[in-house]
Amino acid sequence: MKNPIQHLKSKWNLKSIAQVWVVLLVFACTGFTVMFIRKPLLAFLALERPNHLGWYLLYFIGILPIYQAFLLAYGALFGQFRFFWEFEKRMFRRMVGKRKKNAKETQSTNL
Repeated sequence: MKNPIQHLKSKWNLKSIAQVWVVLLVFACTGFTVMFIRKPLLAFLALERPNHLGWYLLYFIGILPIYQAFLLAYGALFGQFRFFWEFEKRMFRRMVGKRKKNAKETQSTNL
């Protein structure tokens, strides 16, 4: 069985183990930043934390663009902007149900 770091390296098509660690560091920094700004952001918006599904749904929909922005910012700061830009495009395609066209589909739509 592969080492988990080696598995991430091949899954994400990264060049080195060091790059895997940098990518993991970017994810960690982004998560911590969103965690730390959550309370002040909710206080600024004067939103209390009720215990119902609708509030959680709105929170996650609202925090997603903020998370994405921080992910790109930290990715750029750590020299991994291209990786995170492609990562976000793949994630968005999965969320909206779009898939990347292969060369054969592209040729048939251009006819």
